[in-house]
Amino acid sequence: MIAFLEFLPITKGKLTGKKLKLLPNQRQFIEAVYGAKKRVRLGVFSAPRGNGKTGLTAGLTLCHLLGPEAEFRGECYSAAIDRQQAALIADEMEAIILQVPEFADAVNMRKWPHRMIEVTKADNPGIGSKYRALSADAGRAHGLAPSFWVYDEMAQAKNRELFDALQTAMGKRKAALGVIISTQAASDEHPFSEIIDLGLREVDPAIVVHLLAAPADADPYDHAVIAAVNPAFGKFLDADDVYAEAARAREMPSFESAFRNLRLNQRIAVDGVETFIPPEVWARSEGPLDRELFTSGRPVYGGLDLSGRVDLTAMVLACNDDAGNTHLWPFAWTPGDTVAERTLRDGAHYDVWVRQGFMQTTPGPAIDLDWVAAEIARIVVGMNLVTISYDDWHMDHLKQAFNRIGFMPPLDNFVQGFRSFGEVVTAFEVAAAEGRFRHGGHPVLRWCIANTTLLKDPAGNRKPDKRRKHGRIDLAVAALMAMRGVMNQAETVDINALIA
Repeated sequence: MIAFLEFLPITKGKLTGKKLKLLPNQRQFIEAVYGAKKRVRLGVFSAPRGNGKTGLTAGLTLCHLLGPEAEFRGECYSAAIDRQQAALIADEMEAIILQVPEFADAVNMRKWPHRMIEVTKADNPGIGSKYRALSADAGRAHGLAPSFWVYDEMAQAKNRELFDALQTAMGKRKAALGVIISTQAASDEHPFSEIIDLGLREVDPAIVVHLLAAPADADPYDHAVIAAVNPAFGKFLDADDVYAEAARAREMPSFESAFRNLRLNQRIAVDGVETFIPPEVWARSEGPLDRELFTSGRPVYGGLDLSGRVDLTAMVLACNDDAGNTHLWPFAWTPGDTVAERTLRDGAHYDVWVRQGFMQTTPGPAIDLDWVAAEIARIVVGMNLVTISYDDWHMDHLKQAFNRIGFMPPLDNFVQGFRSFGEVVTAFEVAAAEGRFRHGGHPVLRWCIANTTLLKDPAGNRKPDKRRKHGRIDLAVAALMAMRGVMNQAETVDINALIA
């Protein structure tokens, strides 16, 4: 494999005309995937931009098409988020083939009606093998039987449909291999991030992950930090250009996120907006949630964020333990009839969260407030509920629903403005930074926290806001309102007496 890759010519850039030379981290990845004692079905290579991912992607595909990994009538695919990205890999493969007479003599290349490379030479082990470029906005990979596929820059994909189609199609071959080569996604909740995290836990020997990224707490402007994750410096990547980008990011905060994601390969918002609580900070509080605390007589505070007809209605209950940690118990409701549709629209795992019990569905195509009212009444029975903070929007309808079932919890109107949120946001940030929450890694709450950014008024007060069109922040807002109750330490109310 390594000999074949380093035989390939470089077709563009500063080293045009020379042979490919694998970087140390690329070589380690090849050895881990192709030299493993047990069969590897998925290899993941993630490194900063500019470190030779396109050349590696094209080279690996050629290895499986007509090189040492070729098989009779194999099917090789390169996948990308759109046609333009998919064409980059196809262009690179064709450029290499045209510069190697043995390759050009062995294949037939065509661009119409579908771009394809087919091995036609009878004495090649890959005789009958075909290569095609796939894009997420074209036909899916259903019905294919790939012997090899490589997904270029999966971090930019809106969902995992194409990945799932390719992975499930591998079962049609005895020894199929899939490879993802990409910079990291911005969010922990992105499918590519989930794949990386699964591989790094090493619970499945069939998955190999090679991740080259700067530590989350590293100084992003330190030249030593930058150089450590850019092994192409001095070879085909100009260090001075990247250092100049770092200086620009220091002077222009709106550019920092893009720099850290693309040049340091860190998970961080790439749209110029920072998240409310960074993922690595939120993870400090993934200790177990103690639900028995909530019925132990301790004060319990809630936050309730109602949704539109087809969105997420959220409630978070908060209770302190003896060590001063705040336990956050999240509840999320969404219409049952729209789960599948909104799973695709929002790019979130609503279907999985419902199956796992982290989210509940209400009957029908819209939020049923009578159903939500009955659920809240059931949940808080036996709790020493002090108050539930709420936003006025749609609250009259929920109060009517409470009246219909003869139950009214202690409610506190929370005006969702800069002044109301100001101190609460700061207290929440401090508690998260000190690891004083206990949320058990609840995935829907984590997703909402990751989707949240902060708007600031001229006085410096901050309030939560969405940073993505389809990203929900309802549980984050509910958690902040519950935190206001914890801060105020309101007078204790016996919820059982209210029910009676």
